[in-house]
Amino acid sequence: MTPALDATVLIATYNRARLLDETLASLQRMTVAPGRRWELIVVDNNSTDETRAVVERRAAAFPAPLRYLFERQQGRSSALNTGIAAAAGAVLAFTDDDVRVADGWLDAACGPLLGPDESMAYTGGPVRPIWEVPPPRWLDLSRGDLWGTIAIQDHGSTPFVYEEGRKVPLGANMAARRSLFARVGGFRPDLGRTGGRLVLGQEVPELLLRARAAGLRGIYLPAMTVDHHIPAKRLTPEYFRRWWFGKGVSRAALERMQRITDTGVDLSVTPHLFRVPRYMYGTVVRDAIAWVRHRLARRHADAFRHEMMVAYFAGYFYARQIERRMRGRTNKPARSTAVAA
Repeated sequence: MTPALDATVLIATYNRARLLDETLASLQRMTVAPGRRWELIVVDNNSTDETRAVVERRAAAFPAPLRYLFERQQGRSSALNTGIAAAAGAVLAFTDDDVRVADGWLDAACGPLLGPDESMAYTGGPVRPIWEVPPPRWLDLSRGDLWGTIAIQDHGSTPFVYEEGRKVPLGANMAARRSLFARVGGFRPDLGRTGGRLVLGQEVPELLLRARAAGLRGIYLPAMTVDHHIPAKRLTPEYFRRWWFGKGVSRAALERMQRITDTGVDLSVTPHLFRVPRYMYGTVVRDAIAWVRHRLARRHADAFRHEMMVAYFAGYFYARQIERRMRGRTNKPARSTAVAA
């Protein structure tokens, strides 16, 4: 069936009514190409604030159909899957409830995805920071190693194919053909962000691993830009440590399902020690040594970057040992309850 619209913008939200209102305002101001047919769907994931009222107030003057949906199953992936099922667009453009989209954002996102090359199936672009407070000195912004912690990304001013650059877009700024989801399925709820769980935001990399296995590609577009609020509470060493430990847990879960890593390593033939790829031990030793060396030299940003790599390994190792214990319990022979005659 031919989609009724060119594009659907999807936002999953949870208790961010004030920031969501800013996001909707930026989408309301956005110019689009003449004749572009689009809609916006906001999926409320159990908010207890004024989320519904904000959406309904904006809908009255919005330049495109603006729909409110409610998803009771907690988690960003569940909310987005609900939106995908309801969307009428040929292109599904995803952003978050705490961003401001650049003018022309939707046109940039849709450009390659409304063309004849159906193997070009998704797009992404820069996610620039809106700092609530000045960034700390220990956060090195001259390189992108730790940017994912606060969901910012910038790969420069030249478009490239994600598969060739071995990179993936952020979920806060991504679009895909509807046919991608018809072909490989939706986001996995067990890998998406949800409150009180260590698994953090691996739903996009996992989805794109399935897409790439099906021969689909994506392109980075510098003009497809959003600005993302960075709250002060995320600019603490404690937040970064929890995030990187959680990313290690998440990556272990992802690689249990997908044996080829995003850097092309085949884990099925890689030697392991305690269920952890052996090459990771050498990496963590080098990171630990560099962490200590840079701390002694008072190079705080360099030291912190290597500390986060150690935290990542710790999370990965932790997840593998939990998995090993659970599997051991599953395979353990049941004790006999027979009574001797």
